[in-house]
Amino acid sequence: CLPPVIDKDVLLMTDGHAAYRAFAREAGISHQAVNLRAGIRVQGAAHVQNVNAYHSRLRGWLRIFHGVASRYLPNYLGWRWILDAGRIRSPETLLKATLGEFPHLTVT
Repeated sequence: CLPPVIDKDVLLMTDGHAAYRAFAREAGISHQAVNLRAGIRVQGAAHVQNVNAYHSRLRGWLRIFHGVASRYLPNYLGWRWILDAGRIRSPETLLKATLGEFPHLTVT
């Protein structure tokens, strides 16, 4: 389900697991692996620790919902994106975004 929504110019940064390499090849996207076993977590401007930290925050936050149906995952990811970046700082702003009063912050 990912290839149709991934831009072809994206760079997939992962640990060295073979499944990521195979996915990138099949999806026709660039892939770069970092060697976590050797303690390498950074390559240039990108590093896998950002992804790991985000994943940890997302999992911890989703735990309070006792699971999420896959079809609603984009909504929860959007909600988390808004919370992480501090885009919405009050219940009033969240309600307005939900109602579409702030098109650039609309929660889908």
